[in-house]
Amino acid sequence: MLPPWTPESADRVVHGDNLEILPGLPDGAFTVVYLDPPFNTGRSQTRHETHSVRGSRTGAVTGFKGVQYERIRGDLMKYDDRFDDYWSFLEPRLAEAWRLLADDGTLYLHLDYREAHYAKVLLDALFGRASFLNEIIWAYDYGAKSRSHWPTKHDTILVYVKDPAKYHFDSEAVDREPYMAPGLVTPEKAARGKLPTDVWWHTIVSPTGREKTGYPTQKPEGVVRRIVQASSREGDWVLDFFAGSGTTGAVAAALGRRFVLVDSNPEAIAVMQRRLPGADFV
Repeated sequence: MLPPWTPESADRVVHGDNLEILPGLPDGAFTVVYLDPPFNTGRSQTRHETHSVRGSRTGAVTGFKGVQYERIRGDLMKYDDRFDDYWSFLEPRLAEAWRLLADDGTLYLHLDYREAHYAKVLLDALFGRASFLNEIIWAYDYGAKSRSHWPTKHDTILVYVKDPAKYHFDSEAVDREPYMAPGLVTPEKAARGKLPTDVWWHTIVSPTGREKTGYPTQKPEGVVRRIVQASSREGDWVLDFFAGSGTTGAVAAALGRRFVLVDSNPEAIAVMQRRLPGADFV
């Protein structure tokens, strides 16, 4: 039995299956939920049947132009019979994420090109199209270059808010970035930099850089920092239940936020113990 968690608890890292851990967390406790689930690259996933689906804020199982969620899911399955294995893994976890978001909270779902289009349609149906805020493209230039197609050098981050009328977003808190054509703006603007758009040019974690932990799916702090800066305030709680190397916790701590991280991989927990020595590990 895990010790109970409340917003008065210490920062926490939990080793276990997130679908077993999440029901023990209270409703509406987190201002940001950032999820970087395993990409669907052909590996089999653990299936969990789910029969209760949250709709957009009324709780109805409608959304996407009033069409039933199960109808949309069924239509997608007709086009790709492998789709259901992955979505059966992800769907109940997204429903938990929605429950755990505060009224002014934001969900960031980090995916690659294999699943982003499926996820967008299904999240519209699951949570309501009005809750969709952004599709962020994280673009990078590293790794192999294919000669048989355009090299794939971006990930997609889908952004959904709990309540379109209440969500927190502070663009002034975000790290600015250089103008691509600084000669076209005043020297003062060039020195200050510009606010990011929905396309983020940011390198991956350098194999020789200070951030490198050795964890294979580690994401750069700069990408996660922008998310936490924009969508939370100091003292707010941030949740990541595919925590991996613990980048979300490291960023949250540096920005004065609190965090709960969950991962089932012992290697991830070992990395986080080194990286986040001030957290409670359970």
